[in-house]
Amino acid sequence: MVLGSLQHKGIPRPSTNDFYIAKDKPPGYCCGIPSIFGIRPSDASLYYSAANGDDGSGGQLPSDETIIMVALNDASKLGLDPAKLVLESFYTHFADAGTDDKQSGKICGRGVFFSRQLDGINFFSADNAGDGAEGLSLEMGSYGQIRSFSLRWSEMHRYENHTSASPADMIACIKAHITMVLPHDGEEDYFPRLKKLAGVKKLTITKLTPYYGEGIFGESPTNDAPAKFAFPFAELEAVADFGNSNCPVQLISPILASEVRRLLGR
Repeated sequence: MVLGSLQHKGIPRPSTNDFYIAKDKPPGYCCGIPSIFGIRPSDASLYYSAANGDDGSGGQLPSDETIIMVALNDASKLGLDPAKLVLESFYTHFADAGTDDKQSGKICGRGVFFSRQLDGINFFSADNAGDGAEGLSLEMGSYGQIRSFSLRWSEMHRYENHTSASPADMIACIKAHITMVLPHDGEEDYFPRLKKLAGVKKLTITKLTPYYGEGIFGESPTNDAPAKFAFPFAELEAVADFGNSNCPVQLISPILASEVRRLLGR
């Protein structure tokens, strides 16, 4: 806070307003200006991205062990409960082509995502960097430079207890096309793949993993408003059999009996 001169900007005085620091751009810059630092009280989130974070790193990148150590040290400084953090994934950030072909494909940094846990259940993220998920993500470049970090940690209280859905309930959701098919990272042929899956002969569920996610299953908050509830759901790993070939597929399904009844209109 001191090094960033944020005290002169009214931080860390408590505020309910969103706060951003934009990346420096020349006058008359025609495109949207990204922010390199942001605090969103309504979303319980805090993030930082180095101004040169999308450039390739030079020199040797820190080891996974070093990245973990730094992330956990930062977590303690931010007052997070280590008992509610679990190592979810590592990720590598590659430079985008953009307007500089010399940077394309170079490694910007290596990162780690620690997911938040509730009763031993992780929060779900669609990518290895923890985008939009409850928890802590940190990326480091060469010479130990912090390239980026993000924290999302909402205040939560128990609200209701619900019965889990039965296997028959979840099968009914699959047949009713209520479950969601997860796209692969960077997948360009997602919709053609969905069309192909319509012709599957048999679907075999090989693994079920419960997760928490913010918001009600199948509904999106309006006007960028933060979700009021965290609901559990299931990630289903399956094998789609087309008769003469098969392929793996990941599905997202409701896992509460009450959600199944709501979605199926029972």
